[in-house]
Amino acid sequence: MYETYANILRSLEEYSHFRAIKNFSKKDEKYVYFDEKRLLNLSSNNYLGIADNRRITEEFMKTVGGKYSFGSASARLLTGTLPVYREFEEFLARLYQKESALLFNSGYHANVGIASSIAQKGDVIFSDKLNHASIIDGMQLSNGTFFRYLHNDMQSLEALLERERNNYNNAIIITETIFSMDGDIADLKRIIELKKKYNCILVTDEAHAFGVFGENGLGVAESLNVLNDIDLLIGTFGKAIGSMGAFVVGNKILIDFLINKSRSFIFSTALPPINVAFSKWIIENKLPATLDKRHALLNLTKKLGGTSHIIPIIIGDNKKTIEMCDILYQNGYFTLPIRPPTVPQGTSRIRISLTTEINEKDLEKLCSIIG
Repeated sequence: MYETYANILRSLEEYSHFRAIKNFSKKDEKYVYFDEKRLLNLSSNNYLGIADNRRITEEFMKTVGGKYSFGSASARLLTGTLPVYREFEEFLARLYQKESALLFNSGYHANVGIASSIAQKGDVIFSDKLNHASIIDGMQLSNGTFFRYLHNDMQSLEALLERERNNYNNAIIITETIFSMDGDIADLKRIIELKKKYNCILVTDEAHAFGVFGENGLGVAESLNVLNDIDLLIGTFGKAIGSMGAFVVGNKILIDFLINKSRSFIFSTALPPINVAFSKWIIENKLPATLDKRHALLNLTKKLGGTSHIIPIIIGDNKKTIEMCDILYQNGYFTLPIRPPTVPQGTSRIRISLTTEINEKDLEKLCSIIG
């Protein structure tokens, strides 16, 4: 009965594509423990070191944790909502100076729900070629048409807009601001120019920028002072904020539309109230104090030749990428091989993910190994 699946798995193993869950014994701020070995964690999205910080967790629980339950037991449109959700959404809308906000259970839920619903029949999406899998999945589920422009190539985007825009009703441009596998930054100012020129809705995914970029940690759009030009902005709590869930802020008509049409929102049990309260508490009470640490993180990034805290070491071959991860493991570094279909064929890589807890001295041996 299962032979077809077994054959596929054998094929994955043959081409070094097979994935398995790593069973860590524990995590301790910038370290993970695997097979009784302590490793510097270079594969984490815990950019501000909040997720594993026991002191912060204990402070939250003593301050407000006892007020909230650990389960919602229902979708938001049924009985799964309480004042803490509304208060957080209103807080996020004020923070971004937008009309409205909506919480999602994860960045994946947000991207799939938005991309699948916002493009109706007769509409079109223009998406960066290297946008996250969740955006691609959402577009494939939509009733609209979509085109993918060459990565961060504004000439490619404009050529598509010029050729296709007038053939459709609504047009949506979707881009990550910091690309999750390459760590490069979208040409947001030029995208905004094209959005205005061709009358498009602009959706930006700030998942890897929220909490790190911008004076207030609001992302790349804040750092470029272009928040007013973005129609829907997505951020996540599961990375820099050290929590779980995601949000979208933007125009009230679009947010109300998502409440009514986004299936990943409508049919999901709501986030636990204590989780919602924790995310809000972190953003209000801890994020403002991280400015110096965030500047230090981005300075370290520049010294390593990166444009963001995500630095790809492209090796190309799957097997050689796995071998390099093994070498780094033996030298006290935890990294993961990133292979197709996550990245394009022939671009397998090690994705170095820096956090505020990592310093230059931690990386000395790494730099000598990878040259």
